[in-house]
Amino acid sequence: MLLRASKKYSKEVSLYEPIGVDKDGEAVSLVDVIEMENKEVLEDLILNQDIQELYEAYQSCLKEQEKDVIGMRYGLFGKQPRTQREIAAALGISRSYVSRIEKKALLKLRQGMECLG
Repeated sequence: MLLRASKKYSKEVSLYEPIGVDKDGEAVSLVDVIEMENKEVLEDLILNQDIQELYEAYQSCLKEQEKDVIGMRYGLFGKQPRTQREIAAALGISRSYVSRIEKKALLKLRQGMECLG
């Protein structure tokens, strides 16, 4: 019986068993490798999902003028970010109005992402 039980577990590998050494001579286990790669992959997946949700909220929640202001202010779609003064001059409105539009649009985006996420 003991022989059968030990044979069953002979193919199993512990996540904490050393599988090699790093450049500093420290033992590296399987769990170290899995943790490193999964963290980066998981963070990338979460970031990509957040970006997708942000663009969906941008398209569905904002009015055209709000899209223009946010797009110019933060340099979306490959454009250079602009100051509120530059946006005001381009749109023919006051800088304080640009500030109010930006604040309102950011609130809409935040709420839109919460609804989507």
